[in-house]
Amino acid sequence: MTSANHFELLGRDGQARTGQLTTPHGVVRTPAFMPVGTAGAMKGMHWREVRDAGADIVLGNTYHLMLRPGAERIAALGGLQTFTGWNGPMLTDSGGFQVMSLSELRKVGEKAVTFRSHIDGAMVELSPERSIEVQRLLGSDIAMQMDECVRLPAERSDIERAMQLSLRWAERSKRAFESAPAGYMLFGIAQGGDVPELRQASAKGLVEIGFHGYAIGGLAVGEPQSVMLAMIEQVAPILPLERPRYLMGVGTPDDILEAVARGVDMFDCVMPTRNGRHGVAYTRFGQINLRNARHADDPRPLDEESSWPSTRNTARAYLHHLVKAGETLGAMLLSEINIAYYQRLMHDIRQAIALGTFASFRESTRAGWARGDIAPR
Repeated sequence: MTSANHFELLGRDGQARTGQLTTPHGVVRTPAFMPVGTAGAMKGMHWREVRDAGADIVLGNTYHLMLRPGAERIAALGGLQTFTGWNGPMLTDSGGFQVMSLSELRKVGEKAVTFRSHIDGAMVELSPERSIEVQRLLGSDIAMQMDECVRLPAERSDIERAMQLSLRWAERSKRAFESAPAGYMLFGIAQGGDVPELRQASAKGLVEIGFHGYAIGGLAVGEPQSVMLAMIEQVAPILPLERPRYLMGVGTPDDILEAVARGVDMFDCVMPTRNGRHGVAYTRFGQINLRNARHADDPRPLDEESSWPSTRNTARAYLHHLVKAGETLGAMLLSEINIAYYQRLMHDIRQAIALGTFASFRESTRAGWARGDIAPR
């Protein structure tokens, strides 16, 4: 390994791990869920609510921020933390996934990918070097290598081409990151789609290059959960024990629980806030759809035993009314309720691992979701 290690592994219970990652802007307790602030903001939530819910780290999006308001502008204004008011650790993705998913006109080449901005139609070039430059201008604590993500299902030849290109881009990303100040980190991203031997080859190649941490990318793109978990099982044993592992874009509470059981430390997903804006709450009873008419006359809260005030105190009937009426407050309340649930889940996972009770916690948590929401007497 040629990159300094900022991760301390504090305990293991089976393959599940708990630890802490030290960044220039604070310590991240792992396993960790990173709420997604795509354009430098959490939709429907203030940063203080995100912090109060228990989040140590949040995610920003390189693609969106480089297009608007611009990386150079953010740097001139003091960097992403100063600009946004979130004073804790931040991770930024490389922008590669958004180029693939949002840009109708794009061309992938060895040097870079060129694409048309979804904002003003301008042609933009994003290379591994420019991606790292943008992330350094943003000032994120953890930057990601640029990679090419292929949507599944795909032909093996397309998956292998993208994986090999991503490995070459990983080397260039690391060289571009060499001038970063001490304490800042760069993660490599394992690709390979749903092909086990390609996943293994990608992971081995990244370890040879050497990174501060390792991500598993190209999953949660429509494949079954069984495929996602199988790919984690192919990659995790190859990655160094003393380095953090990040499963990108995942996911549901059940996805997170199962990935932790397979040795993953970090997660991010828009699901808690996006689904909250559409009337869905996440609780220890599973998902609850507040659009359902059965909530219209129900005075109970979502969970009277929750530690989060909005979950414990807000009537289902009121949440139902807000959602049906299209009131912004409904989306705000359900977003914070969901982020708080995700953070509580991570807290309880960390505690269970530390106590050596993760297997029983996993079983009881899944049983609670399977039981489902309890109807009023």
